[in-house]
Amino acid sequence: MAPSRPRWFVAGDLNGFFGLVLDNLSILGFIALALVGIFGFPAEVVYTKMFPGTALGVLAGNLAYTAMARRLAMRTGRDDVTAMPLGLDAPTSIGMALLVLGPGFLAFRQQGMDEQAAAIATWQLGMASLVVMGTLKLVLSFCGDAITRAVPRAALLGSIGGAALALLGFLPLIETLRSPVAGLVTLGLLLYVLVARGRLPVRLPGVLVALLVGTTLYYGLGLAGLGMPGFGLPQGVTLAFALPLPNAGFIAGLPATVPFLPLLLPFGLLMVVGGINVAESARAAGDDYRTRDVLLVEALATLLAGACGGVAQTTPYIGQPAYKHMGARHGYTLLAGLFIGLGGVFGYLAGLVQWLPVAVLAPIIVYVGLDITVQAFHATERRHAPAVALAFLPSVAYLLAIKLGNPAWIAPAQHAVLYAAGDGHGLSELAAIVTLGNGFIITAMLWGTALVALVDGHVRRAAGVLLLAAALTLFGFVHSVDPRGGIYLPWTLEGLPKLIAWQFAAAYAALAVLLALLSLQKPRASG
Repeated sequence: MAPSRPRWFVAGDLNGFFGLVLDNLSILGFIALALVGIFGFPAEVVYTKMFPGTALGVLAGNLAYTAMARRLAMRTGRDDVTAMPLGLDAPTSIGMALLVLGPGFLAFRQQGMDEQAAAIATWQLGMASLVVMGTLKLVLSFCGDAITRAVPRAALLGSIGGAALALLGFLPLIETLRSPVAGLVTLGLLLYVLVARGRLPVRLPGVLVALLVGTTLYYGLGLAGLGMPGFGLPQGVTLAFALPLPNAGFIAGLPATVPFLPLLLPFGLLMVVGGINVAESARAAGDDYRTRDVLLVEALATLLAGACGGVAQTTPYIGQPAYKHMGARHGYTLLAGLFIGLGGVFGYLAGLVQWLPVAVLAPIIVYVGLDITVQAFHATERRHAPAVALAFLPSVAYLLAIKLGNPAWIAPAQHAVLYAAGDGHGLSELAAIVTLGNGFIITAMLWGTALVALVDGHVRRAAGVLLLAAALTLFGFVHSVDPRGGIYLPWTLEGLPKLIAWQFAAAYAALAVLLALLSLQKPRASG
C-alpha cells in the first residue's frame, strides 16, 4: 500500500508562519537600523541590494526543509512531521552588521571613498563574507561531529554566549531605552510571554502582540507630541522590484574579508555546531532528519545568498520542537519562505522594516541574547560552568572597544595617545582592552577549551591549547594589534604593536610550559 500523501497545510501552520516570519523580520530590521542609524549607511543599498539576496537564502533553505519534511512524512506514513525552521541567525547576523559591515563601511569612507562607493564596497564585503562562511560550513558539514568532539560545548557555547550577552543583550538594550515607554513595555511583554509563559487574552502569537503594542505606543505617543525628541513618521516606501541574481561582486569583496577572518571563521563554525544540535533536538522530538542533510542545506543556502547579494547567513532554528507543539507541520516553512523571499524581490520587506521602530525591534534581540546566554550554562555540565563564564570576558572587552573606538566619543588622535600611554604598570588600559577584544570569539573558545581540559584533568591538552593560542596571537587571529583586528605576519610589526604581540604570545607559551611541567607530577595516592 502506497504511503498516504500528507496535507500541505494544517491550522497550526499559521502560528508557525507568524513566528518564523517575525523572527526573520526582526533580524532584518535590526540589520537595517544598525547600518542606517548607527553607521549612516545609505538605506537604498540596504533595501534594494542587501535584502533581496539575504531573503533568497531564507526562501531556498525553507523550500529545501519543506521538501525534506514532506519526504519524511511520506516515508514514515506519519502526519505529525514538522519541518525544520530556517532563518537568519540572530547572533552572527547582528554581528555582521555591528562588527563587519558597519566598521567596513567606515573604513572605506576613511580611505576617501564617497558614500555610495563605500556602500557598494561594503555590500561586496558582505557578499564575500557569506561565501567564506558558506564554504567553511559546506566543508565542515562532512566533519561536524569531529569538530564538536575537539571543542568542548562549554567553549563553543561560552564564546557565543558572551557575544550574546554583551552585543545582543547590552547594545540593543540601550536602543530599547532610547524610547523608554514603547521600548520597556515591549521588552516587559516579551519577557512575560516568552520567559514567564504568561497568558494573553487574545489567541495571537505573543511576539506579534508585543510588536503591535510597542508600535502603537511609539507612534501614538509621537503623534500626540509625547514621544521622544526627533520623532517622525518614516518616509513613504516605493516598492522596487529587485531580482537577486548571481553576480561577481563577492569576488571583488574577497580581499576585504581578510581582516575579518577572526570573526567570520568562528561564525561559520558555530553554525555547524548549532546545526548538529538542532538536528539532535528535532530527533528527540520524533523527527529523524539526517544531520548531514540539515547542514548541507544550511551551507548551500548561505552560499546562494552570498553569490546573489546577501549579507547575513541562514541557519536552522533550535525551536523545531516548539513549532511542533504549536501544531505546525511543513506548510509554515513553505509560507514563511515564500513571504520573505518574495518580500525581498518586490520590496515590501523594506516597507515593513521601516515602519517598525528600533525601540520595538531591539527588545526581541535582547530576549534572543538572554536566551542564548542561559542556554550556554544549561547545556553544559555544571563543573564546566567556570569555563563558560571565563569565555564571556573577551566579549566584554570587545564591547568596550566598540564604544571607546567611536570617533564621536573619542577623537582618533586622542584614542591613539591613550592607547600608547602606559602608566608605569605596563600597557595602558585602553591597549589591554583593545588587544583582548580583537579576535574575541576565538579567544573565548581557546580559553574555554583550556579550562575545560584543566577541570577534566587533561593538563597536557590544556598546555597544547595554550601553545596554539600563542601561535594564533603572533599572526593576529587573536589579540590582533591591527586597529581593525586584522591578521598579519609577525615579523612585519614594529614598535609598540610588535611588543604587545610578542608579550601576549610569550605569556601563553610560558603558561603552557608551566602546565606541561605540572603534568609531570606523579598522581596523588588515593585514600
